[in-house]
Amino acid sequence: MKNLYIAEKPSVANEFAKALKLNTKKKQGFLEADNAVVTWCVGHLVTMSYPESYGEQYKKWSLDTLPFLPKVFKYEVIDAVKEQYKIVSGLLNREDIACIYICTDSGREGEYIYRLVDNMAKVNKPRKRVWIDSQTEEEILRGIKEAKDWSFYDNLASSAYLRAKEDYLMGINFSRLLTLKYSKTLATLLKKDRVVLSVGRVMTCVVGMVVRREREIRDFKKTVFYKIIVKLAFENKDNFIEGEFRAVEESKYYNSPKLYKDNGFLQKEDADKFILELKPYDKAKVVESKKKKELKNPPLLYNLAELQNYCSKKFKISPDETLKIAQKLYERKLLTYPRTDARVLSKAVAKEIYKNLSGLKRYETLQKEVEEVINNSLYKNLEKTRYVDDKKITDHYAIIPTGQVNLSALSPLELKVYELICRRFISIFFPAAEYMKYNIESLIEREHFFTTFKVLTKIGYLKVSGAESEKLDKANDTDDTKDYGPEFINLLNSIKKGSLLHVEDMYTKTGETSAPKRYSSGSMILAMENAGQLIEDEELRSQIKSSGIGTSATRAEILKKLITIKYLSLNPKTQVITPSLYGEMVYEAVYNSIRQLLNPALTASWEKGLSMITQGSIDSKEYMDKLEHFVKSKVLAVANLNNQYSLNKAYQDIYKHYN
Repeated sequence: MKNLYIAEKPSVANEFAKALKLNTKKKQGFLEADNAVVTWCVGHLVTMSYPESYGEQYKKWSLDTLPFLPKVFKYEVIDAVKEQYKIVSGLLNREDIACIYICTDSGREGEYIYRLVDNMAKVNKPRKRVWIDSQTEEEILRGIKEAKDWSFYDNLASSAYLRAKEDYLMGINFSRLLTLKYSKTLATLLKKDRVVLSVGRVMTCVVGMVVRREREIRDFKKTVFYKIIVKLAFENKDNFIEGEFRAVEESKYYNSPKLYKDNGFLQKEDADKFILELKPYDKAKVVESKKKKELKNPPLLYNLAELQNYCSKKFKISPDETLKIAQKLYERKLLTYPRTDARVLSKAVAKEIYKNLSGLKRYETLQKEVEEVINNSLYKNLEKTRYVDDKKITDHYAIIPTGQVNLSALSPLELKVYELICRRFISIFFPAAEYMKYNIESLIEREHFFTTFKVLTKIGYLKVSGAESEKLDKANDTDDTKDYGPEFINLLNSIKKGSLLHVEDMYTKTGETSAPKRYSSGSMILAMENAGQLIEDEELRSQIKSSGIGTSATRAEILKKLITIKYLSLNPKTQVITPSLYGEMVYEAVYNSIRQLLNPALTASWEKGLSMITQGSIDSKEYMDKLEHFVKSKVLAVANLNNQYSLNKAYQDIYKHYN
């Protein structure tokens, strides 16, 4: 009797065969040895059937056949992979197969890929689930040794089936419904014979986010204002600092309508008048001088969303391309599993982290830094830090290097992404960067000027991350973060309350309010992860516990689809996303019919429900009942809507903007 190992791809199947030291013979669609067989899917082999397979009446799109809510869902083998399905199903039921080891990707989609095949092939054998975090030989063997009965993952499978049913029912019902109701006008305006409104649980929500942001930018009215800057010299007059006026209570301009907020004049002449009023004064008195040490800890490790966002900014590549690179590095055993939401490690991994580090000693780019970690035992007690937390891990821990360093076949871009992940990983073993923050408040007559400096005093982890050559966090953009020599630092330290500084110059600096930023492909992934909130601050992101829109495995694919069907446009050089005319019109149709689909919070709540299925908190029937009620109620409500006139007017307004 033999064991059967079934992977998701041929390349992964080969790695399992190597790890098991099988002396295999290659056959059509599988590998066979004396004691084992290894085969593979090629992604999905089975899919949900189209509505027409439920009856001829569903072939034609009609309001009479909606809502479409089958009591039993049908599945079929995908035409393009029928041969591989025959091979796999034959092996699953072969008499000499004693036990099946499920080795598809360790996640919801990987579980779904196998379960569909198993169900279609009507398998009745013992099955064990292999769950691994990397494709190293050691990890594969551990996964096989610790494989659990497949029933342990039944809740995950239920979640996978429900996610597919949800996307299927919403996509079919709402796409047909809105197309039947609103496509004629759209087709006329877009000068097309026929227009289909593709609507989905996640994709429609993303379109909504992009359109709303674009309209905020479109409606934005810029405000120009004039800041007052004073140049204050030290006693030797060779060095100086700059202060910015702010209207505190003592100021002549406190709560003045002439100001924008409290630090800029709305009219240039008022700013010039302010400077003239203070021209007679050649000294400024320091009324407050504070300095405070600040620590900046190494950031949390990369999850997929964080990596996609950073690569979008740094390398100007799409989330889809980042995922492809990360997947390739995973399959080459260089990285752990990339489709993860976690940004921390498990305690079990932390205890064995020396293995990852010791392997990286062969990585010349960071060899010195790795040796410093090892030689000084900086890796010890990692499990007591914020980078290790079992409670923040669901399927997989954060993306880290495995320690294997065979980089010869990588492209320059793949090498850059690998280095990025290695630097983030190694930096967590180094101490925090230390800064000294100076806050100086100066008084000229009755007006107050404020100076802020932030000086790096100990480089800490920054020497690994390379962040010293880049801007600090956006939260620190208002701080002066230039490099200063020791003489200047000594002068700063000498400033005390009561010190006098020379007023060398005073001038205006023009400022203006900024429109909201458009989403980039990377920031959109982050916004999806945080249920529609674009949270730039990393520490705050790590504290927010909410289900996102889509999953780490699907977000890039959703974004790519929206660009392919021309609802959104992506600038490949900047990675900036904008809506198309088509996308805005689809948005308007949804907004005037099933507005809830545009709500990120609602979309995230569906995803949270799927997570609760996985955890066993709710059962599948409860979820399915709510889903069917939602679909049915919306179909009936929209079918009876009489909003064509107002919608046509909205279409015309959008069309004018683009033409």
